[in-house]
Amino acid sequence: MMEKLSANEYDLNYSSVLERFNNAVLKSPLEKKDIILLAATKTVDVDTINYAVQNGISYIGENKVQELLSKHGKTNAPHNHFIGHLQTNKVKDIIDKVEMIQSVDSLKLAKEISKQAQKHGICMDILLEVNIGGEESKWGFKPEETENAVSEISKLGGVHIFGLMTIPPICETKEENRKYFQKMYKLFIDIGAKKIDNSSMNILSMGMSDDFDIAIEEGANLVRVGTALFGKRNYNI
Repeated sequence: MMEKLSANEYDLNYSSVLERFNNAVLKSPLEKKDIILLAATKTVDVDTINYAVQNGISYIGENKVQELLSKHGKTNAPHNHFIGHLQTNKVKDIIDKVEMIQSVDSLKLAKEISKQAQKHGICMDILLEVNIGGEESKWGFKPEETENAVSEISKLGGVHIFGLMTIPPICETKEENRKYFQKMYKLFIDIGAKKIDNSSMNILSMGMSDDFDIAIEEGANLVRVGTALFGKRNYNI
């Protein structure tokens, strides 16, 4: 069952997130207008999502296909992204329901997105997921493989590589994640400088509730914030 949050609770959380966001922007190489605050809405009910949209949120992201489908057509967000691990057999279910898939972690998945996008006559914006910490338990391209992955996937029809995303290793303090964000920013800039056809390093998606301010300071222009906006949630749904 999806959890409800009172308007007052959300307002307090949003105010706190905005304060952190604005303070981080002061140390960012980017301007505030160029940084996207995406609400990660896993387990969040439709009414709460729509309240958030009415009060400043333009981008939302879902982690699970089944939940995305259950909410499709009921939420009012102008921009809908898929941000979780995506199985190839589920691509067909969401290809026409989101404007971006942030979590493309393999050539196999990219090929399926390409296939399904071309079936629907669309071009899907994608981000390549980078396993910046080299963790065996996480999905994504190794940093040293990412440029080649961009080159290969950019040749596919029906997709456009819009940038990179990452989830850094779990650290004892959020400050420890800074080094991973710095590595991602360098990779992002270096690949962008190559000017690979059908790719544009426009989005660097990194940073979540615990560390999004550090990510912004280190060059993220899209942060995915869930718990800080909606509180701790029961993910066993």
